[in-house]
Amino acid sequence: MNWKDDYKHKRVTAEGAASAIRSGDNIMVSGANSAPPDIITALCKRYKELENVTIWSGLLMYPFDFLKKEYKGHINYVTIFYGPVERMFANEGNTENCSFHFSNTDKASLGIAHFNAIMCEVSPPDDKGFMSFGPSGTLHNSLMCEISDKVIVQVNEETPYVYGFENVIHVSDVDYIVEANHRIPEMPEIPITEREKKIGSMIAERIPDRATIQIGIGGISNAVGHFLDSKKDLGVHTELLTNSMVELAKKGVITNKAKNFHHGKMLIGGICIGSKDTYEFIDRNPMMEFCPVYYANNRQNIAKNDNFISINNALTVDLTGQVASESIGFSMYSGTGGQADFLRGATQSRGGKSFITLKSSSNQKDGSIRSRIVSSFLPGTAITTIRADVMYIVTEYGIADLWQKTTSQRVNAMISIAHPECRDQLRREAKTFGLL
Repeated sequence: MNWKDDYKHKRVTAEGAASAIRSGDNIMVSGANSAPPDIITALCKRYKELENVTIWSGLLMYPFDFLKKEYKGHINYVTIFYGPVERMFANEGNTENCSFHFSNTDKASLGIAHFNAIMCEVSPPDDKGFMSFGPSGTLHNSLMCEISDKVIVQVNEETPYVYGFENVIHVSDVDYIVEANHRIPEMPEIPITEREKKIGSMIAERIPDRATIQIGIGGISNAVGHFLDSKKDLGVHTELLTNSMVELAKKGVITNKAKNFHHGKMLIGGICIGSKDTYEFIDRNPMMEFCPVYYANNRQNIAKNDNFISINNALTVDLTGQVASESIGFSMYSGTGGQADFLRGATQSRGGKSFITLKSSSNQKDGSIRSRIVSSFLPGTAITTIRADVMYIVTEYGIADLWQKTTSQRVNAMISIAHPECRDQLRREAKTFGLL
């Protein structure tokens, strides 16, 4: 049977594909904008007849019904990375967190559960029968397809065909094919604030020509990209491709000519969340090299690039440099992700630097401000990056160099970049706790 006949034989409705799921099944679903919405919607309609089905995914971009409280016990949800949708439904009580460094995604996938099925969205097949995993499916779909009992795909004509490795699946390797077209969810363009502009410009000054950059998810780190127009021959090695990186590539700022590792290519660890223009840019673009996240986030691979620059966000940082990027107290906000992977890779890179960015304060409902630089974290706060891995912390008030510094040096540097109205209080607390 040739692949075209095989494709026709495996084609089913979304309801037909969803009927393959049984009570007790563990299902891996591609995250972000590579989830198959029609299949998941069909599965959700069966929830009352199912018991203890668990969906594993992350950074959802669809408000799926399984996030609602009445689905608990029928279709449960475990996320490897909280996003806005997970936060929106957190109070429903049907979202559980499973955090790990993205560099360990392969080990985690093999160890956390036996997977009865993977559901993912793919592009239409090429002339040889290969379907691309699309903007965010290369993360670990290839591995999951190998270890899952059933492979269920939704073919969407809007899905970009991305190049790289472990980036495609052949028609012969899937069990069910659902055809359903829809527009790929986009990341809205959020205006950059004055505070973010200050932070972005300070970091940009410290990025040399011919550096290789990684930019994490979030407004502040993404703002840095808007201040790099004057740089020459930058490269990209990242888990997440952003709109700002694409714009720099279009302008000729990112050329990847100076990269030591995957020379000439933008290496992306399987995640691209951007605009329609960004999705069109990555489609069959030979400059792109999508790969599994555990390959891109491997610190030894990261460090092979000279002058590697890592830029990530934080929610709060304490006076000694511990970074909390996942939760506010016990309330989850994001996930472990790849922050520590890239910080550690940067420290091993010749000429490498890592930056953690945050606004110095947040505004309260009563008009007061709350410092995001703290002497101690709220109970339950998850520590994402230990202080020994931290190089630079950046707020709109400056850059604190914490690399291999003493406790008192760290504390003084952190106070100097706190909001001016909060510095005296932080200094008093530091003395009370014996940090100064």
